[in-house]
Amino acid sequence: MFTTIAAALFGYLLGSIPFGLVICRLAGLGDIRAIGSGNIGATNVWRTGRKGLAFATFLADALKGTAAILLARAFAGETAAMVAAVGAFFGHLYPVWLGFKGGKGVATYIGILLGLSWPAAIAFCAVWLLVAVTFRISSLSALTASVVVPIGLLVGGWATPAMAAVLVALAAMVWWRHKDNIVRLIAGTEPKIRGKKPS
Repeated sequence: MFTTIAAALFGYLLGSIPFGLVICRLAGLGDIRAIGSGNIGATNVWRTGRKGLAFATFLADALKGTAAILLARAFAGETAAMVAAVGAFFGHLYPVWLGFKGGKGVATYIGILLGLSWPAAIAFCAVWLLVAVTFRISSLSALTASVVVPIGLLVGGWATPAMAAVLVALAAMVWWRHKDNIVRLIAGTEPKIRGKKPS
């Protein structure tokens, strides 16, 4: 029980580091929450026009999920690794340092996939890119990939039941955090990549 709690807390604290906010402030751009959609993730950082900062934010948000898994696995095994993964994901979505108002979880989800099954992370990025190139809508790309990849792992038998359950639960949270985007997608008003409207 102690190991599980420790893994969850470690993952949460690591995941709650708001890299988008930190990177933008270090770059002299101020508070990223005052720009665009107000989100701390890479998509909103992209709106500053600083693509390098957006990539750095994406990478940092992804790797904090990977690091939580790898470190927990090294010290306490696979179960702790999956607990830490969930902790990191919720830390990113609801960081204690920002009044529990965080990102939407896509980059951290990819980082978690990388730590649990790197081919799944590559598959996620491939699906995201395919949908993005076809429709030029970031949210649609993320939502599609978050469904296709867990289903693919389940159907292909490439995930343990525990891993599949974790990935499906986190994918459901990705959809929940994109509920406003889903409303706009249905209405046909969701902005395209490089559009001026916030997503």
